[in-house]
Amino acid sequence: MKKLTFLFMSVLTMSFVYGQDITDALRYSQDDIQGSARFRALSGAFGALGGDLSAVSLNPAGSAVFTRSYASFSISNLDTKNDSRYFNGFNTTTENKFDINQGGAVFVFANNNSNSPWKKFTISMEYDKTRNFDDQWSAVGTNTNNNSIDLYFLNYADGLRLDEISALPGESISDAYSEIGNFFGFGHQQAFLGFESFILEPDSNDDANTTYFSNLANGTFNQQYTYASTGYNGKITFNAAVQYEDNLYLGINLNSHLINYDRTTLLFESNSNVGSIINDIDFENTLSTIGTGFSFQLGGILKLSNEFRVGLTFDSPVWYSIEEETTQFLSTNGTNGAVVVNPQVVNVFPRYRLQTPAKATGSLAYVFGDQGLISFDYSVKDYSKTKFRPKSDPAFIDQNNIIGSQLTTASTYRIGGEYKYKQFSFRGGYRFEESPYKNEVTVGDLNGYSLGIGFNFGNTKLDLTFDEANRTNKNALYQVGLTDAATVDTKNTNVTLTLGFNL
Repeated sequence: MKKLTFLFMSVLTMSFVYGQDITDALRYSQDDIQGSARFRALSGAFGALGGDLSAVSLNPAGSAVFTRSYASFSISNLDTKNDSRYFNGFNTTTENKFDINQGGAVFVFANNNSNSPWKKFTISMEYDKTRNFDDQWSAVGTNTNNNSIDLYFLNYADGLRLDEISALPGESISDAYSEIGNFFGFGHQQAFLGFESFILEPDSNDDANTTYFSNLANGTFNQQYTYASTGYNGKITFNAAVQYEDNLYLGINLNSHLINYDRTTLLFESNSNVGSIINDIDFENTLSTIGTGFSFQLGGILKLSNEFRVGLTFDSPVWYSIEEETTQFLSTNGTNGAVVVNPQVVNVFPRYRLQTPAKATGSLAYVFGDQGLISFDYSVKDYSKTKFRPKSDPAFIDQNNIIGSQLTTASTYRIGGEYKYKQFSFRGGYRFEESPYKNEVTVGDLNGYSLGIGFNFGNTKLDLTFDEANRTNKNALYQVGLTDAATVDTKNTNVTLTLGFNL
């Protein structure tokens, strides 16, 4: 009864602690090169060109460049290869998936009044998958830094009362885990798992105890960590654009964003250190995320001459509303036998909001008549402006401060070219994206290139593109406690096929 009274009082006075962190904020703030085969073949350097449906999602003025109503859809094959290094271990994983990643249509309404400077009006609707979350990697090695997963649980338990992180007499693991989460939040649940699995021991068995020690002795730890995720970021674009005179195109996009993300992480750790009561630990976490968001874009394309064009685009922040669910499983084995802590409880976190940073893009293009073109885009985005909301929540204040101190402004450079010969088009492109981290290590710079070919049948076009991108990340196993990082070299290769036709 004494403990129940304390819990009831706590729910009135303390803020709940969520599980969101800087990695979640960055995940939903970044975009990949997706879209049609022609768009990908030029590495997305389409800001001053238009005339492609995926280019409309980049610069809304691009739809007014179309001379006829047009539709297209694209399928792609994504192959992801991850080479991971963790202490003395090396591992390679691959993932392959077919997908429909683009579809849309633009409708052109010409102005028949030859005396009006407004030449045409266009509306379009486009879907682009802006990021693919299908990924898998595994880190295997012997941790020689004397770092174990026990640090994760100790970090959360430090300063918490014993009666806040333990079950009542006769209370089931499921009920205790659920009630502790409801009253105290995520951090207390992690300490509860560590205590009930005998990874942690209190300095005293008094309810008011707030200090703990580990049942794992110092030494080396064999660790195998597996990361697997699925899902996507999608953007549905509603576009309107106009052509003024023969040289100015203006447009606006209203965008609806979708998040669907699922992740499972599994750590298996073993040790034979002298004095360890716990020798084996199996810790599994799952996360399921859904979200919706809104953003807008304003853009323009200006023909300075028949050959030379410039473009300018402003992307507003994306204002997301996100819901998350988690489950956890923990088992240990040691001198006292096996212990399984399996709450079989789904944690449903309160809906929260995320604001991603705005982006500005400037573009240049030179068109060689009917023979080809070359195009360049430069974008800048300040990732330190990413914010969890409500900003008044103490947990989000801490995370927003971490984001502001660790992330920075990043630039993206894209260049692409196209050469036409009769009905064939030959294309290529290159892109470079700077790291969003100040240390340039946690997430490294990205380098990518693309090659493509197209054939014009008249009213129908068929385009095929191959593109590849490489990036090296240092992925911390956990954000708390066991923060040793696996170095993961990722190579993404795509083959995209697009069918387009006049309406």
